[in-house]
Amino acid sequence: MDYERFCSQILETDPKIRFASVYDEWAVRLAGGMREGLESLLSEHMENELVNLSVLDWKSRKDTAKMLGKTKYSMAEYDTIKRFSFYLGNDNLLLISTEKEADTDVVVDEIIELYNKNQN
Repeated sequence: MDYERFCSQILETDPKIRFASVYDEWAVRLAGGMREGLESLLSEHMENELVNLSVLDWKSRKDTAKMLGKTKYSMAEYDTIKRFSFYLGNDNLLLISTEKEADTDVVVDEIIELYNKNQN
């Protein structure tokens, strides 16, 4: 999959999506980033910390997959934004942040649909 193209498509689907990026299992960014014209609410250091925590969380969820099934996504809502983690194949993780007002169900459905289209 062309992850750079995938992240660009994600940003095009909804103006409330602020950030879309794919990371590997070592928290190395493979593609994507912040929507052009927006500034991150986090310092680079804090962004890296959140990515590392997201990767650790993802790895811990793999352990329960045998009992509960594969995790599709997780979401956290903060006072200012929503953050989504989507678990892609090949040990990669898609991280997305949106404006708080973004419709969670719409965002999730759009991302899953785009992912499925890009798999073919």
